Amino acid sequence: MKLDKNNTWPYALTWVGAAGLAVAFALFSPTESRVMGHFPAFMSRTLTNQPVTAPGGLPADRTLTLITFHRSQRAQADSWIQGLNLNNDSSITWLRMPVFNDPGTPQFRDAAENRLLQHYPAPGERSRLVPVFTDRANFVRSAGLTGIDQSSVVIVNRHGEVLARVQGEFDAVKAQTLRETLKAQGL
Repeated sequence: MKLDKNNTWPYALTWVGAAGLAVAFALFSPTESRVMGHFPAFMSRTLTNQPVTAPGGLPADRTLTLITFHRSQRAQADSWIQGLNLNNDSSITWLRMPVFNDPGTPQFRDAAENRLLQHYPAPGERSRLVPVFTDRANFVRSAGLTGIDQSSVVIVNRHGEVLARVQGEFDAVKAQTLRETLKAQGL
């Protein structure tokens, strides 16, 4: 079959139209497309015994959450606390959230909470610390995280939608993304 040079313009026009439509959908899609995951529903309490329920009971419209899965990730979370000056910046609502695989026994939960109480003696630290006992794999999958090898920092709204996420140590570029998401309107 011979291709007629005079009849190729409909193919090019169709391709340009399809590409334009794809760009339009990407730019003008509903805000739900910005959601990177959803916090699974859970009930917990801070180490000062204040109840925290997700998703509806988070403390602000947007909450920065430092999620750790292993003790060794505390330093990564601490780097974000220092890098974002969270202890001195009252404009950012934040929580530290260690996520434990829950074996289903009160003894395990009590032992984990006691270790946390020993490591975080200050009332200010304890009031922001929310241990979550759940199935880690389900938590990671639901929240849209990539795994448990590094800590994650996420911005979560009151509906439990993850609006931004980064991993690992503090980084100024990543921090700027988080700050922009915290301040953004209409998400």
